[in-house]
Amino acid sequence: MTSTTYRIGGDLEVRRLGFGAMHLSTEPGPDRDASLAVARRAVELGVTLIDTAHLYGEGANEELLAEALHPYPDGLLLTTKIGVARTGPGGDWKYDGRPTVLREQVEQALRRLRVERIELLQLHRIDPKTPLAEQLGTLRELRTEGKIGRIGLSEVTVAELDRARQVVDIASVQNRYNLLDREHEPVLTACEAAGIAFLPWRTVAWGDSGKHAEVAAVAAELDATPTQVALAWLLGRSPVVLPIPGTSKIAHLEENLAAERLVLSPAHRTRLDRLASPTD
Repeated sequence: MTSTTYRIGGDLEVRRLGFGAMHLSTEPGPDRDASLAVARRAVELGVTLIDTAHLYGEGANEELLAEALHPYPDGLLLTTKIGVARTGPGGDWKYDGRPTVLREQVEQALRRLRVERIELLQLHRIDPKTPLAEQLGTLRELRTEGKIGRIGLSEVTVAELDRARQVVDIASVQNRYNLLDREHEPVLTACEAAGIAFLPWRTVAWGDSGKHAEVAAVAAELDATPTQVALAWLLGRSPVVLPIPGTSKIAHLEENLAAERLVLSPAHRTRLDRLASPTD
């Protein structure tokens, strides 16, 4: 039977099927009110892993989650990402892993999330202009200072993951991965071998799963939706996979979380496994 929980870093237990907050609107008005309701409903339904980032509204997404959920219930993990910054007011976003920038973004996240420690902090992207040892060394220092608990990476190759692990323990990797897009299959394999949590984003190919005839057929046979099939496939792919599907609608949130109860037979999995190769 597929486990519904996982211990990130060996000790931080979360429900494997989480929630990605990127799509939540932060602008004042009805859409923001709806976003607050979605975040609260996610927790009501037992979600214990919520993913956000400095990039999402330049911290506005973090503030929204704090408004919706603080004081946080026991066992809720809010993980955020840093390492992408604006060139100036209204300027372009760029990778920025300079130690001063990483430190400032962590301080901002602590303030916005209203916490004294971020239990899982992920580097949104590796900055090619800053030595990796400096970027991860800064996060290691912040961990020593008690401001973060565990360190993760996002959008990395196997080689980058190996290099990073020589500098500091890596608890998680967040790469693009789904039923129809398995480019990062080697990274998932490396994470599985090392016991590193793998948080796939774009979990349902932004809705494209339902356009594939085979996925639609399996969904019809199981009286489920293509989105639920895609998420159930991810949950069964490896015990280290922690999908974080995002939505701005409560109905879609409930649909996503119901995928945890969907059972794919070996025959169904075989059909779905054939839909994409690791190099597709």
